[in-house]
Amino acid sequence: MANTPIHTLDLNFQNKKQAIASYLIKSNDAVILIESGPASTLPALDTALSSFGLTSKDVTHVLLTHIHLDHAGAAGQLSQLGAKIYVHPLGAPHLVAPDKLIASASRIYGDRMNQLWGEILPVVQNQLEVPSDAQEFSIGNLKFLPLHTAGHAEHHYSYLFEDICFSGDVGGVRISNYPYLRVPMPPPEFHFEKWRESIAKLRTLNFKHIAPTHFGIYDDVEWHLNTLEKDLNATEVWLEKIMPSQPTLETLREEFTKWMEEQSREQGLSEEVIQVYTISNPIGMSADGLLRYWKKYKDAK
Repeated sequence: MANTPIHTLDLNFQNKKQAIASYLIKSNDAVILIESGPASTLPALDTALSSFGLTSKDVTHVLLTHIHLDHAGAAGQLSQLGAKIYVHPLGAPHLVAPDKLIASASRIYGDRMNQLWGEILPVVQNQLEVPSDAQEFSIGNLKFLPLHTAGHAEHHYSYLFEDICFSGDVGGVRISNYPYLRVPMPPPEFHFEKWRESIAKLRTLNFKHIAPTHFGIYDDVEWHLNTLEKDLNATEVWLEKIMPSQPTLETLREEFTKWMEEQSREQGLSEEVIQVYTISNPIGMSADGLLRYWKKYKDAK
């Protein structure tokens, strides 16, 4: 493990364990989080921080892998409490002025917005830090390397710290104790080829541990990345088989859900574990992302 202690904070999203993590790194006066989580989990964040004698007011820096609300929804509140917020350049404008982000999410989640995500506040402009791709930055005596890793979202950074990679969603969704991954493929920016390029980039870095936001820190990096790529490839093959029949979105969602359920049964996952995977990575959302990818990149040819 890294020389500096890293603590996995379970944000207990929708009262489910191992759905969303925030990673805590404390060094001298710096209290650093990788991911803020959604605003709805701020009470859980405070509960987790209290084990270290801290509250959200003590957080000094938050490194966001990307701006989707399960990763970054509480960034505005934490910035207003004094934390510096780090984000990819393409995501920064949407944190300072989150109206479009909120409107887009509202179209998807409707009257569940507040229950799921809580109050989404703008990030304070002068609290925003926008590091460049592959340009190392320091927080005290700690060094972080942000890496542009598209495929899940164009505005996605993975962060390399000592011998660990905080992989956000480009590292897939995985729950402790299960040798099983799912690939989160939401619209509008899911892209097979870019994701494979990101996996190839991560393979060159020789880190020893990978920490996806959903959920936990793993030391079988080679297995993890190989399985991620294998699942990505299998999904593309599945999509190429089903799309010539021109299914509706509803049909595609149904068929993709069946396929995911078959995989879950083959892995012997319990209903409770399947529910956590589904909360972390809604299957219907991935079907939407697959359809958008097909229409934009395959039908256009």
